[in-house]
Amino acid sequence: MAYSASHRFARIAATKIRPFANLIRGRRAGEAVELLKYEPNRGARMLEKVLKSAMSNAEDQGARNVDRMLVIDARANGGPMFKRIMPRARGMAYMIKRRFAHINVAIDAPPAVTKEAVAKE
Repeated sequence: MAYSASHRFARIAATKIRPFANLIRGRRAGEAVELLKYEPNRGARMLEKVLKSAMSNAEDQGARNVDRMLVIDARANGGPMFKRIMPRARGMAYMIKRRFAHINVAIDAPPAVTKEAVAKE
């Protein structure tokens, strides 16, 4: 069973979070938290909080060995934008887009290794 957490309308652009989401996807949850802890970026802090929330959700619902669960999904999708106008020279106006992001993280137990799977190899 997958356990997930999300942070919607995070006040940061999704492009600043995506490299960290790609970094932790497919890793164990405990290892992913350690990786994000030492990154000096604000996006890494936000993703770390969402990952810890997903781990807490799993623990609350009775999952064991939460640190060894795999990060099966880590996404940062674009959210809505505030559009503002910046006055420029000669009566022109530039658009300023203040971007938001939706951060989603899902963790799940690693697949169990069966005797049949080992025998096939």
